[in-house]
Amino acid sequence: MRRRISILFVAASLAGASYNDYASAKQKFDSIEAGRLPSGARIVLTLPELNAWAAREVPAGVRNPRLRVSARDTATGDAFIDFGKLERSAGGQPGWLVSKLLDGERPVAVTARIRSSAGRATVDIQRVEISGITIDGRTLDFLIRNFLIPMYPSAIVGTAFELGHRIDRIDVSPSAVAVLLK
Repeated sequence: MRRRISILFVAASLAGASYNDYASAKQKFDSIEAGRLPSGARIVLTLPELNAWAAREVPAGVRNPRLRVSARDTATGDAFIDFGKLERSAGGQPGWLVSKLLDGERPVAVTARIRSSAGRATVDIQRVEISGITIDGRTLDFLIRNFLIPMYPSAIVGTAFELGHRIDRIDVSPSAVAVLLK
C-alpha cells in the first residue's frame, strides 16, 4: 500500500512539474509578447519549460514533441507526426494519392542551427530524419524548396528574419534558451 501511494505521489508531482513548466513558459512568452519587460532583460527558458509548452501547443497531427540541444546554437526537435492530419488541421485537403503517402504517424526528428543577432535570426535545417531515413544536403534543400515552402509559405528557412517583440537575440545552449531584449 505504501509503495502504491509513493508511486502515485511521484506521478502526481511529475504531472504538476510539467504543468508548472508549461505555466512558467507561457508566462515568459506572454511577458515578451506584451512588451512588459525592461530593455536589456534576459529571459531564460529551460528545456523542461519549452518541452512542456510544446506538448500543449502543438497542432493536431503532432504528438510527443521534444526539444534537445546537443551543442551551442544547434537544436533537435522530434515528434510523431501524421502529415495528412497536420495538413488537414491547417485547412488543406490533400488529394487521394498524397493522402495515401502522408497519412499515418511517423517518427520525425529535425536538427537545425539557429543564429541570431541585432533583432534578426536565421534557422538552417541541417538534417531531417523520418521513420529512420535521414535526409540532408541537396536532397533536403530540394524538399524544403519544393515541398515545405509551397505547403507552408510563412516558413522561413535559411534566410534572416526579424525576431520582433524587441528581441535582440536568442542564445541556444544545452541547458536552456535565453531570449535577450533590446
